[in-house]
Amino acid sequence: MFVWFESWVVGKQTLDKVSEQSGYSKSKVQRLFRHYLDAPPVFTVPQKQSVHIIIDGTYFSTDICLVVYRNSEIKCTQLYRLSDGERYEEIKEDLENLSNLNIQVKSITCDGHRAILKAVRKVFKNEIMVQRCVVHIQRMSRIWLTKEPKSMAGQELLKITQQIHRIATEEQKLYWLRALYDWDIRHQEFIKEKSFSITTGRFWYTHKMVRRVRHLLIRAFPDMFHYLQDTKISKSTNALESFFGHLKDNLSIHRGLTLKHRKNFIQWYLLLRNK
Repeated sequence: MFVWFESWVVGKQTLDKVSEQSGYSKSKVQRLFRHYLDAPPVFTVPQKQSVHIIIDGTYFSTDICLVVYRNSEIKCTQLYRLSDGERYEEIKEDLENLSNLNIQVKSITCDGHRAILKAVRKVFKNEIMVQRCVVHIQRMSRIWLTKEPKSMAGQELLKITQQIHRIATEEQKLYWLRALYDWDIRHQEFIKEKSFSITTGRFWYTHKMVRRVRHLLIRAFPDMFHYLQDTKISKSTNALESFFGHLKDNLSIHRGLTLKHRKNFIQWYLLLRNK
């Protein structure tokens, strides 16, 4: 009977489809699935001596936040937490639990969330590499600059940021860095330009979004290209975002679940996908 529950959780099967394929009535299938959803499964942490981890969180409406620690090499969930947000104390505890299980974390790829970076620094000091998600950097740059920046400086900076994910060698990295440096020198006066704000009653930088992207790149640069040194390090969190998308699609098919059953559905999904 469990095979039908598994196909319902990970295979996007509806109750009607499961009833038709299994030969059981819809009410019997519902009772069986409710039995499984009443309790979360026991999750076994995959044992591996050393791992490269991707960390990211996603929200289900406003009441559930799922934080997943994904083993990028064997493409499975190493650990997870259901909470209401990406919280420093909880992420720190999760990383400490991985260490206590004698799992050696070699690198962590993340989107630069403050809670994650703070927890990693606290638990691992400076002993592991933290890879900033290059796709997230590009995405935020495009949001802040918009798709069609009005200023020449903004247009040039957007082109520079949209090349980040294409960098595959040290030579390409140096060419990219040189382009960013040349842009910075060329637009120094523009970057420093200030305007008087009637609201605050003081002068402030005129081109805030261009400065914000510039600041993002400067802060992220030391941790943007570790993947060039070690091919096992993932350069983005895209694998987890795709995983989250599939999970949300599956959960959306089964509307009407209680909060408890939604949480347990997510946990069953993580277990079965690992399997």
